[in-house]
Amino acid sequence: MGSPATPAPAAEFLAVFLEYADSGAAMPFARFMDLALYDPRVGYYRRPGTRVGYGPGTDFYTAASSRPFFGELVAAACATLLGGLDPAGATFVEIGAEPGAPGVLEGVAHPFAGVRTLRLGEPLALAGPCVIFSNELLDAQPCRRFVARAGAWREFGVGLRRGLLTAVELDAVDPPPLPPSAPDGFVFDAPLAAVALLDQISAQPWTGLFVACDYGKTWAELAATPGGTLRAYHRHRQSNDLLARPGEQDLTCHVCWDWLTAALVRRGFPAPVVESQESFFIHHAGARIAAAAEAPRLSPKKLALMQLLHPAHLGQKFQVLHARRG
Repeated sequence: MGSPATPAPAAEFLAVFLEYADSGAAMPFARFMDLALYDPRVGYYRRPGTRVGYGPGTDFYTAASSRPFFGELVAAACATLLGGLDPAGATFVEIGAEPGAPGVLEGVAHPFAGVRTLRLGEPLALAGPCVIFSNELLDAQPCRRFVARAGAWREFGVGLRRGLLTAVELDAVDPPPLPPSAPDGFVFDAPLAAVALLDQISAQPWTGLFVACDYGKTWAELAATPGGTLRAYHRHRQSNDLLARPGEQDLTCHVCWDWLTAALVRRGFPAPVVESQESFFIHHAGARIAAAAEAPRLSPKKLALMQLLHPAHLGQKFQVLHARRG
């Protein structure tokens, strides 16, 4: 999780870390991840600057980097999936858009009654007929990390030792369902905060469609991934050094589709579906794709189509969870 080569963290982050650490200068990894991403003073998603895109200083790109065409496909697919609900009677709500970045439907013609964009820190107040949409929101939630040791599970934490952040092992208190047997050293990353956030969203008094684009695996797939799924991203490079540059690099964890679909079912969504991003758009926005396919070969729209759908790019890398109630 960390290594002896991990550089010393910035003094500002260290001060915040020690403010929340226990008497042994340690904390569970999920708490560290929350501070590193979301603390108002030092969190990665709280600092000014552009994180998403292809330009200098960015760290990663997402489907939203292919706007506005991504928004056109999202609007078309959501209108199809609403079924008998008239899109003109529903509000499109995007949750978790990058601070300062345009929303997914900005500048896009759409059939909805209105568009709301809820950014980091804004209250989740949802009611009435809605389309609730997110793109790489759930995989950016803090994750608990466990390791198998001598037939039992221990929980990873982060400690401060001689001025350096290092991985420590803690007693596993109230762990989630974990593989019943795993070889020594097997790491299981449990994306529980993603489930809690989805439950918070779906507990509110709204009806309509939920759509989330994210990285994810089934529980069985996670149980067969011995190194876990937590990764760091900095300047478009993936790293396993999760403790380097806290507050300056992205941390992400695959969601567990089984846990998320179960959370939706508990809140009255009878039949959640998970499919690849490629399949999602082809099945639910086919007419818009067919029109874009007629564009010139090197046009921005044709290039965006390839980026979003091709299996070697984002078409299979991302999945889409969607469900409807009411």
